[in-house]
Order: sequence, then structure tokens, then C-alpha cells
Amino acid sequence: MTHIFSRYSPFFLAAFAALMLLAAPLATHAEEAAGTKAMSHGEVLINAVANATGAAKPLSALQKAEAIKAADQIAAYDADKVVGMAKPWETYYQTAASPVMKAVEGVHDYVLVIITLITLLVLGLLVYIVLRFNKKANPVPKRFTHNKMIEVIWTVIPIMILVSIAIPSLRLHYQYYNNETIISNPDLTIKVVGHQWYWSYEYPDQNIAFDANIKSDAELKNGEPRLLSVDNPIVVPVNKVVRLEITSADVIHAWAVPAYGIKKGAVPGRLNETWFKAEKEGIYYGQCSVLCGKSHGFMPIMIVAVSDADFAQWVKGAQLKFAAADMVRFAALTH
Repeated sequence: MTHIFSRYSPFFLAAFAALMLLAAPLATHAEEAAGTKAMSHGEVLINAVANATGAAKPLSALQKAEAIKAADQIAAYDADKVVGMAKPWETYYQTAASPVMKAVEGVHDYVLVIITLITLLVLGLLVYIVLRFNKKANPVPKRFTHNKMIEVIWTVIPIMILVSIAIPSLRLHYQYYNNETIISNPDLTIKVVGHQWYWSYEYPDQNIAFDANIKSDAELKNGEPRLLSVDNPIVVPVNKVVRLEITSADVIHAWAVPAYGIKKGAVPGRLNETWFKAEKEGIYYGQCSVLCGKSHGFMPIMIVAVSDADFAQWVKGAQLKFAAADMVRFAALTH
């Protein structure tokens, strides 16, 4: 093959030169008619290839800056948009914002009713026994030790109660947390890597990768919450299934967002999967939930759920802002 190319190389060079000579006058004439500056021979060929392949024209520096600014504005903190965050004196869950968390709340409330009834029953029995069988009210106690009916009742009823709790619990586990049909058909995939002490994120289909570090007190502005704000939050589209692939590059972490009902371990050498679907636009916070070292309390998670249009705009800016090709991806899986 090399021999053939060497033998006919003058012919190839001549054909290439002729192509340049033919293309240049045509391009120059077209630009002069439009009142634009004539392009060089190389620019003519590059644009011809771009037009033939359907490649997009490169953005100017101003267009890139505007796209990045727009992406930053979409991901920026807005106090009016905060949905998933703990509040002072809060005694219940954070506002549920995903199907999983709504199902968790349903099971919680159901079990709460059962244990409340049990507590009231036991309290009533204790009060009755104290009043009915004290020494004054019952000076001569009964001397029986067994009652078959009572023993059957207090064995069968607890079994029925446990079964009634197990059924919705298993349904929650398999229909929501570990639903392979949902996990295998996501609208968006995000890879999460835990580090000491920050998170790395990658959008493999969008070619975006970045690190998310906690903001120092000096970096907080516009009322951003302390110990929860990060420099680069996750942005996801609302009402879309987001699959999370979670691992760690060093020690065991746990990626947890209460409003979505998520808590998944980030284990070195292991890839765990879970999912969520944000049902409401807004800002949601979470934290690492496994003790992972001295700065365990400084690994916050910030998620911004936006509309499809805003997400598409954020992707354009994020692709320019974050150099995905230059980042180390999934160090825990490759080393």
C-alpha cells in the first residue's frame, strides 16, 4: 500500500492543488458578492468539509461566555426555589419530591398508626392491671399460671401485625428502590464518585464532568445555607428518571438526599445503582451519610431540578465550562 501511494503521490498532490485552485476563486467571488472578507484556501476546505458533514460552526468567544453565564444562572442559588432542606424545629420529613420518597412517607405513616395503637393498647393494659390487681383492690390473687387462649392470641396477633408491615415494606423495596425496569431505562445517567472530602460527577451522555466542593463561609452569598452549598451543583430535568451510578475513590461514603428518599453507599471497587425522579422544580440538599474521616460533615450535595428547556441550555454551557476530556474519570474503577 505504501509503495502504491509513493508511486502515485505526484498525481495525488496535483489533484489536491487543483482542488484548492478551483475552490478558492469560487469562495472569493461569493464573499466579495456578500461584502465579506475572502477566506484562505485552508478555511475554504475546512468549511466545505464542515458543510458536507453537517458539523456545527464553532462558537465565538462571546457566545461561549454567554452560554457559560446562562448555565451558571440556571444552577445559581435562589432562596425562593429551595424545596429540599431541613428547617428549624422540623419534626417530620422534608417535603417529598420524588415517587420513592412519597412511597416512603406512606409506609412510615401506615406503620406509625400501627405502633401508636399498640402503644395505647399496652398503656391501657398496664393502667388496668395497676388499678384492678393492686393489693387493696385484689387482696387474694389468683394462682393460675397458663391460659391457652391468651397465649394463642398474643402469638397470632403479633404475627399478623408483622405480616401487615412486611407487605408494604417489600413492595416499597422492589417496586421503587430496586425496580430494574426503571433503573435500566433512564432519561439521564449521572456517575457519582466519592472522595475525601468532595464529590465528582459525570454526565457520560452529555460529555460533562466536574467536581463539587463545599463553599467556604467567605464564598457564601445571597443567603446561601452554610455547610450545604457547593461550587458546582448537579442540574437535572424535572419529571425525568435519573439513574445514579455511585462508587468511591478512597473510603466508604454514602450519597443521601432526604427529599428524594435516596441513601446509597459509595464503596471503593463497587458500582451501586439507584434512581430518582424530581417531580418539582427547585433546589434540594443532601450530605454524605457515612462517617468517612475528619471532614465527613463537609461533603454536601446540591441538586437543581429545572425544566427541559433550562436543562438543555445548562448542558450547552456546562460542556464549555467543564473540560470533561481532561478529567480523571472513575479513578476507583481504573486503579
